[in-house]
Parts: sequence; C-alpha cells; structure tokens
Amino acid sequence: MFCYQCEQTVGGKGCTRKGVCGKTPEVAALQDLLIHTLKGISIAAVAGRKVKISDSATNHFVCMALFSTLTNVEFDPYRIEDLLQESIVFRDKMIKSVKTAGGTIASDSDSLTLKLKPSIEGMVKQAKPYGLMSDPDIDPDLRSLQHMLLFGLKGVAAYTDHAAEHGQEDEGNYEYIERALASLEDKSLDANAYLGLVLECGKVNLRAMELLSLGNSHAYGDPVPTKVPLGAKKGKAILVSGHDFIDLEAVLAASAGKDIFVYTHGEMLPSHGYPKLKARFPHFYGHYGTAWQNQKKEFDTFPGAILMTSNCIQKPKVTYKKNIFTSGTVGWPGVTHLNKNNLGPLIERALELPGYSEDKKDMEILVGFGHKAVLGVADKIVAGVKDGSIGHFFLVGGCDGTRKTRNYYTEFVEKTPDNSIVLTLACGKFQFFRHQFGEINGIPRLLDVGQCNDAHSAVQIAVALAKAFDTDVNGLPLSFIISWYEQKAVAILYSLLYLDIKDVHLGPTLPAFVTPNILNVLVEKYNLTPNGTPEGDLKKILG
Repeated sequence: MFCYQCEQTVGGKGCTRKGVCGKTPEVAALQDLLIHTLKGISIAAVAGRKVKISDSATNHFVCMALFSTLTNVEFDPYRIEDLLQESIVFRDKMIKSVKTAGGTIASDSDSLTLKLKPSIEGMVKQAKPYGLMSDPDIDPDLRSLQHMLLFGLKGVAAYTDHAAEHGQEDEGNYEYIERALASLEDKSLDANAYLGLVLECGKVNLRAMELLSLGNSHAYGDPVPTKVPLGAKKGKAILVSGHDFIDLEAVLAASAGKDIFVYTHGEMLPSHGYPKLKARFPHFYGHYGTAWQNQKKEFDTFPGAILMTSNCIQKPKVTYKKNIFTSGTVGWPGVTHLNKNNLGPLIERALELPGYSEDKKDMEILVGFGHKAVLGVADKIVAGVKDGSIGHFFLVGGCDGTRKTRNYYTEFVEKTPDNSIVLTLACGKFQFFRHQFGEINGIPRLLDVGQCNDAHSAVQIAVALAKAFDTDVNGLPLSFIISWYEQKAVAILYSLLYLDIKDVHLGPTLPAFVTPNILNVLVEKYNLTPNGTPEGDLKKILG
C-alpha cells in the first residue's frame, strides 16, 4: 500500500505497511480500485452531459463513494466491496445511456471496461496498477498536482454529499467533480491544466460549503450565540460524534421521552448553536470531550451509547466496542452500522448502560458565531477597529490531530494581543476552547464560527469587513492560521487560494503530496507560509 493523503502520514512521506489512521493494506487497495471505477463513471458522465444526460442517482453515488475514501471514514472491506459492485452498475448504465443518446466516449481508459474479480482477495490484487505511486515514469510535479486535485475532490465530495442530504444541490458542482475525476485519466493535460483544476476545486468547494450552510440553517435556524455546558446531567446518555447534523436530529427524535440526555463530541459541538434543535429537544444537553484523536480515551469513560456519524472514527477499544455504532458513510469492521431511520439498537444500548449517576458540574463555553451573528455586531467591530480597541483579527482553525507540535495553536492563541479577536472553526478549536479570553466592547475575543464547512461563514465575515473598510481581504488586519489533517481541510485551503488570499500560515507540517517545485509556486504566488514559532509568527504578522 501507499497512502499520504493525511497530515500524519508516516515520516512525513507515506504509509506503506498500515495507515496511521488504522487503514489496512487490504482497505487501501480496495479504495484505490474504487477511485479508479469512479473515474470510469465520471468519464462516461462527462460524455453524457454533451448529449444532455445527467443522472441524479449517479451524481449522488460518485460523491458518497469518493467521500468514503477520505481519511478516517470507511474501514470495512465488505462495505467497500458493495460500493465497488455498485460503481460498475452505475458506470455501465451511464455508458449505455450515452450510446443510446447518440453520444461517444473518447477515452481508452480501462476504468470504462474493468470487470471486478469475484472476491475481495481478487480485487485487492486487481487494484495494484491503480495505486497512487503505480506509475513510476510520471513527472513527480505532475503527479503531485494530480494528487492535490484528487485529495481536494474528496473534501468537496464530502461537503456536497452532506448538502445533498438537506436537498441543497448544484448541478455545476456535480459537473465539476466528475470532469475533474475524469481528467485524472487524461494523459494530454499538463501542469498548468491541473493547477487550474486545483484552483477551480477551491471555487466549487466554496459553493459546496455554502449549500451545506444553507441546508443546516433552513433545517435548524441560523446559529445564535449559545452557552454549552461541558458537564453532565444525571440520567441515561447518548454521545453523537462526527459531523452529520441530520443524524444528530434523528438521534434526538428517537430518544425523546425516554429519559436519555444527548451529548455532542468533536465537531458536533457547533450544533448547539442552532436554535430549532435546542427548542425542539430539551434533552439535548451539552458537550463531552474534545477532538477526534482523543476518542479512545474519552469514549472509554463515557457511560452511555455512542453514535459515530460521517467520519473521524478510530479503531474502537474492546472495552467500548459494544457501545459504539456507526451511521452514514463511516464504518468499522465488527461495529453495528445503523440507518438514521432505525436507531433502535442505539437507544436500547443507552438504556442498558448506567449513564450518569449524578449531575456533573463544569464550565460553559460559547458557540454559534456564524456570519449572520457576527455581522449583526458589525457596527461595533468597525468602530472598534477605527478607535483602535480592536487591532487585529486571527482565524485560527482547521483540523486537530495527535502531533505534539499542534500545541503551536494553543500557544499562538494564548499569545495573541488583548486587543485582537480570534475566530475559530473545526476541531482545531479544541486546542484552546476552554480558555477564557475576555471581551472587547462586549464582543467575546474568541468567536466559534462552527464546523470545518463553516469556513464559508468565515469568508463571508472577511468579505463583509473588507467591504466596510473599502479594501480587499488581504487589506484587512486579518491573518489565517490554518491547521490541516484530512482532505476537507485541503479543499478549504484551495478555497482560500482561489480567493487569492495571501500569507496563509499552514501547519503543523506541509502536505507530503506537494513537491518542492509545486510548493515554490504556491509560496511565490500566495506567500503560503509554514508554521514557525508562535512568538516569531506573531511578531512577523503584527510587524
């Protein structure tokens, strides 16, 4: 196997024996094969659009299946086998539709004709020609750009899949995703073509995040500043982790009236800021734990049932494996997978487990500072900048992870000046979410914008402030300090580059899939900057 799509890849080079995430060589091979069959579907879909054919079910499948190959999502080889079988059905159906409509498919890629072997073992062997490093003759910089595109597409597919659950879709996004996947089989494209597709990936990702934001707001109301208890209530308990608010809503509905309190974990924390969820479900109580990488310790001590939605799962410990369930795209061998319309086993397990024997006191934190909430006090922000009480804005967010060097983000935020405001989003916030930073003119110095997809909100805030000061985003006293781990963060980085935002600080390490030559292009064009030290970087930023 070879995989280097995440920040924690072995030695900063690549996982070759087993994934740091827990991915086996078998699963890695099946995912490589699945991506290849998705390229075949996409080549046919591109040809289909030329004869006015676009199939909704096919579009949805491509995004969901690509999402399943994102880091910490699908680890069950039998579920991947099912996706592979489905992919061939979708591919052949699309090819037939194109030909029936009088279209032609001008590609000699074997992704259009590949027939799956009859066993998982056979498919694993079949995948060998389709691994990330299977072509030893390709120019390293060209391969780097292709992999940048592929990994960014995984992030866009994840957001597109989530948005589609809400009924929020854009045909243009599906057209791009399939065109970009198909391009990975086009030997005529050069580095400039792929760089253009990478930047277009950033553009499309902005739209995907916007659609997901619209879906969440239409379903649950616009986020509002909300205090979230970090303690617990006496009673039975369910913990919901991952990213999927629709699955959270299903858990809340299924557990209503059963004397069960529901808690969030990881990136589900921002859900407390959505007023319709809080109003409908009084048993939706508080937040437990921190980010995804601490789940083994945190899930082991949680006294109730656990649902992992969408992604960010780690290998469950034996001590809590009977207590954890999965839903949506995420899966682990031996863990019961549930449909959100049938959560009975989760509820039953919660009632069997002890829950909390008494109330547990802890602090409260604030969430719910989406762009509408922040821009609601834009007059105070503008006045604060003009009178000097607000000197700088920092967006410090992205993925959390296990590297000790991620304490850079804790130290950075702790050292920000008292006259600065820190916006944060995604699970990177857990490096400092318990810290109390006070207020400026009644505005909290730490503003939790939301989940990783709420980078859309952060962009809206930045654009609105730029307009208020008659400048562009680069002209604002605003710095982007981004931590990355998996492919949604990669797509967000591309969105910042597409917006021509300069001087983004990226860490804790740079992506292994970006060659020195390609990195030089990004540094020269965008001044993309690797992390230094918190003190040194703050000094450079603030002059």
